[in-house]
Amino acid sequence: MPLDVQAIPVLSDNYAWFLRDTETGTTAVVDPGEATPVADFIEKEGGRLDLILLTHHHHDHTGGAEALRQRYHARVAGPAAEQQRMPPLDIALHDQDSIAVGACIGTVIAVPGHTLGHICYDFPNPPSLFCGDTLFSLGCGRLFEGTAEQMFESLHKLDALPDTTRVYCGHEYTLGNSAFALHAEPHNAALKERVAEVRRLQAENKPTVPSTLGMERATNPFLRAQNVQAFAQLRREKDTF
Repeated sequence: MPLDVQAIPVLSDNYAWFLRDTETGTTAVVDPGEATPVADFIEKEGGRLDLILLTHHHHDHTGGAEALRQRYHARVAGPAAEQQRMPPLDIALHDQDSIAVGACIGTVIAVPGHTLGHICYDFPNPPSLFCGDTLFSLGCGRLFEGTAEQMFESLHKLDALPDTTRVYCGHEYTLGNSAFALHAEPHNAALKERVAEVRRLQAENKPTVPSTLGMERATNPFLRAQNVQAFAQLRREKDTF
């Protein structure tokens, strides 16, 4: 498979994602919240970093970008709409722009909600979605800047992507999200199976992500909400759960 992806745990519960195009050797990292663990990982992987991909301006996703840029002379790409609030961008991206990691060509999807300029990166081979804090396993991001209507529309921009799409989100929140998901859908058999799997993984100190879009469509109450009113009610309940 041309795009190889590995997790880099950073901060308390964030993930940065290391990407390598297996055809060209080009590398990238998504949302490096701090520099040192990412640099340590890169050194073990050959010491090459060509591109830094940012999904939104929050510091726990951008905090290591400038140090990594300087160390590896990597280019930094991120949302044009948030470029005044993040490290300087070499590539300012808009909805439906293309972004290349070597021979792997991804598509930018604008997903306002968590922040107003938030973007996802969709790569086709294998189907991979780097979604920052928009979609989590069994959850979605808080509405810090956008509205429920915006987030509902953003999540449904992903409807065209295949069930096999791997969901590479920005945090290890799955176990925490599972309690509210079970509260919202107590009779969902697929959800119960997923929660049991998540508990096993966490007990073994293993990541619960990536998930897949198919799994999220079957188990994530925020993706399963039938309309924006239902989604907004879920989001309000989750915020105080």
